[in-house]
Amino acid sequence: MSATADHAEERTNPAARLGFEPGQVVQEIGYDDDVEQELREGIEAVTGQELVDEDYDDVADVVVLWFRDEDGDLTDALVDAIGLIDEGGVVWLMTPKTGRDGYVEPSDINEAAQTAGLSQTKSITAGKDWSGSRLVTPKGAKSGKR
Repeated sequence: MSATADHAEERTNPAARLGFEPGQVVQEIGYDDDVEQELREGIEAVTGQELVDEDYDDVADVVVLWFRDEDGDLTDALVDAIGLIDEGGVVWLMTPKTGRDGYVEPSDINEAAQTAGLSQTKSITAGKDWSGSRLVTPKGAKSGKR
């Protein structure tokens, strides 16, 4: 694909901006009727496969966690998500935008991520009603590799 085509895809497919790659296994947690369907479809288009759900019994490359304020403890949800990804995997935390039902304060996201041992590397608009935070395990925490 040409660089021009890559840029065009980034404009038309919101998932292309998030770093998803062909062949990745993406596990989705917290799916409900309110999630951003266009983003989900975009992820499937980029990876070339359907998203797997909570019942998937292997490790994933990426977890997409849809989380609303009323969904419980964010730190616990992030710790659970970490257990689902391979070493070096990514958790995309999707939360409702400011003013939407279920909105989560950025300070709460930051605190929960740090407590779970994650670092926030990027924040994006994930659609009309959702924001996304890219969370990764710190590089120094990887199994002794230098």
